[in-house]
Amino acid sequence: MGKSEIHSLFRSIPVILTVILATVTIISAFSGNFDPANSKYMPVLGLALPVLLICNLLVAICWAFARSRWILIPFAALAFNYGYILSVFQFNFTKKIPEGHYSSNYADGYLKVATYNVGNFGTEITGYSCKEIARYMKQQEVDVLCFQEFGDNQYFPMDSIRNVFSHWRYALIPTEDSISGVLPIAVFSRYPLINPRFISYPQSANCSMQCDIILGRDTVRLLNNHLQTTSVNQNRRKWERGLNNTNDTRREVEVVQGAINTLHDNFVKRAEQTDSIRQLALASPYSVVVCGDFNSLPSSYTYAELSDILKDGFRTSGRGYMYTFRYFKRLLRIDYIFHSPAIQGYRYYSPDLDLCSDHNPVLMEMKIKK
Repeated sequence: MGKSEIHSLFRSIPVILTVILATVTIISAFSGNFDPANSKYMPVLGLALPVLLICNLLVAICWAFARSRWILIPFAALAFNYGYILSVFQFNFTKKIPEGHYSSNYADGYLKVATYNVGNFGTEITGYSCKEIARYMKQQEVDVLCFQEFGDNQYFPMDSIRNVFSHWRYALIPTEDSISGVLPIAVFSRYPLINPRFISYPQSANCSMQCDIILGRDTVRLLNNHLQTTSVNQNRRKWERGLNNTNDTRREVEVVQGAINTLHDNFVKRAEQTDSIRQLALASPYSVVVCGDFNSLPSSYTYAELSDILKDGFRTSGRGYMYTFRYFKRLLRIDYIFHSPAIQGYRYYSPDLDLCSDHNPVLMEMKIKK
C-alpha cells in the first residue's frame, strides 16, 4: 500500500466514524415508537441519546473548523432528533410570564402544582430537608404537592412531617398496609382532594396515586406517579467490578448482556405501568394532570405514549434547558408534569435544590380553560 493510499485511508476514517455515529443517532430518534416488550435494544439506544447528540454536536464543530461539507451529516442526525431537543431545550427566552396571577382562592382560575422525588427526605433525624422543602414550596405559592419516595424515620415520624406541611390542609398519605413493599408516595393540597385511589404494580416496588382536586366549580384529576427504576445506580458498581476484574472477553460480554437484560426488564415494567396510566388519563371525565418521577427520558416509550394524549408542560410553558436528575452530568430529564389540552400552561421550571434528593423538583403554573 502506497503513501497516497494510506493518506486516503486516514482521511476517510473520520468520515466513516461520522456516518456511523449519525446513523446510530438517527435510529435512536425512533426508540420511543417501540414497545420494550417487542424490542430489547431500541430502548437502550434511546437511553444513550443525550450522549449521542452531544457527540454529534462536537463532531459538527470539528467539521466546521475544517470547513468541510461533512458537517451536514451530524446536522442531519440532530435534525432527526428535533423532537427530543425541544423536550429538553426551549428556545423562547423572550416568552413573557404573567405576574400577579396567584390568589389565596381559586377565583382567578390559576393552579400551581409541584412534583418531587424527595428520597425519603434523606432519612435526616432533624427533618432539615423536609422543612426546607416546605419553606420553599410555600414561598413559591404552590397549591398541590406531589411527592415520591415519601418516607419518615423513627426520629422524624409521619406526624412531624404532616405538621411541617400543615400549610397544605388536605393530604393523601397511603396507610402502612397499602404501601407494604412499595416506595411511598403522597399528595398535599390547599384544595379538597376526593376519590383517592392507590395503584400498585405487579412485581414492582413502584406505584401511582389518583385523586380529584376540587377547585370551586372546576375539578381536575391528578395522577401522581413513581414508575419502575432503571436500576442503573443500584447496579453500576457491580457492572463496573465485573468489567474491571477480568480480562476474559467472554466474561465481559456476559456482564454487558446482563446489564442490558436488567435494563430491558425494567423498560418492560415501565411500559406496562405507562399503559395503565394512559388508560386512566383517557378514562377521566375531567381535565388531567399527570406528574411524577417516570424514570424515563423524552426518547422513551413512556414519554411518547403520554405526550400522544397529553401536553408536556415544559413544551407548553418552559424555557431554556431542562433536566431533573442531578447526577450523570445533569443530562437526564426524567420527572415531568403532563396536562390535558384544556389546561393552559404559564410557567414550568425545575430549581436546582441541593437538599435530600438526587432529583430536582418540577413546578408548573397553569390555568383551567373555561
